[in-house]
Amino acid sequence: MVTLTDRPTIGWIGAGRMGAALVRRLLAAGYDVAVYNRTRAKAEELVAAGATVAEQPVDLAGRDVVFTMVSASADLQHVTSGEGGLFTDPAKAPKVVIDSSTVSAEASATVRVEAAKRGTELLAAPVSGNPKVVSSGKLTLAVSGPRAVFDEVRPMLDTLGRGVTYVGEDEVARLVKICHNVFLGVVIQSLAEITVLAEKGGVTREAFMTFLNDSVMGSVFSRYKTPALVNLDFTPTFTMPLLRKDFDLGLAAARELDAPMPVASATAQIVAGAIGAGLVEQDFAVLIEEQARRSGITLVSENAEVSDGLEPTDV
Repeated sequence: MVTLTDRPTIGWIGAGRMGAALVRRLLAAGYDVAVYNRTRAKAEELVAAGATVAEQPVDLAGRDVVFTMVSASADLQHVTSGEGGLFTDPAKAPKVVIDSSTVSAEASATVRVEAAKRGTELLAAPVSGNPKVVSSGKLTLAVSGPRAVFDEVRPMLDTLGRGVTYVGEDEVARLVKICHNVFLGVVIQSLAEITVLAEKGGVTREAFMTFLNDSVMGSVFSRYKTPALVNLDFTPTFTMPLLRKDFDLGLAAARELDAPMPVASATAQIVAGAIGAGLVEQDFAVLIEEQARRSGITLVSENAEVSDGLEPTDV
């Protein structure tokens, strides 16, 4: 049974743009956070906010809770069990590891076994959002693993965003995140289709998105993507190749579970076509340009003052 103090010490592995934004929220809430990042300079950028810097992951073994946020399955296995890894100190190990990395369920299960050997509990906690979403306090997390451990760390997770949902045991949070990202792709394609239809009929994209956002069909997501759809600002938050990867994972899970996904399957083909056309560096909202091309029109920025709805909030 894991028991933590009101202010457990925290370690954080992976201080990229997303990780750094989340660390800043923990620091602002008064937590003691030590950070490791493969590129040390990124960890050092957090010192002014109150963080300390670890030389290698194993230096965080004495922390109560350690978050991991790395980009691939191999990276997660390396920072936990590789040379200088979190679990390589023979004398100590964290009580809880909370993994928010983009990894497979199989890799997560392997790390869970290694954690158990050291008496460490593992929670899978993939997140939905980007650094601006974090700053606005609108990040959401799906968490799976032992329920009692989740209840113990819940106050800490609540610091990170507005929505923390326990979804079940073991690795099911990974599936929840995949389902979420498949939905992202389906929704952005649908938004592209109806917005291009409205424009082809003589309605500006600004007017259409304003109406949509004020209707019952409006959402945080539709508001968030309004600047991209109206002003064609495709600064990447999530690229098409990453979206294709999640479609592949989602459709593979659908086959395994005998759950037909005809709409997702069709959208996956559209995404693959966009990648084939060279749309690989831009934000996935660039699907609107591909939709416009297929509809026989060329879009231009409307240069409108539209909000993404993500004004920063305090922790």
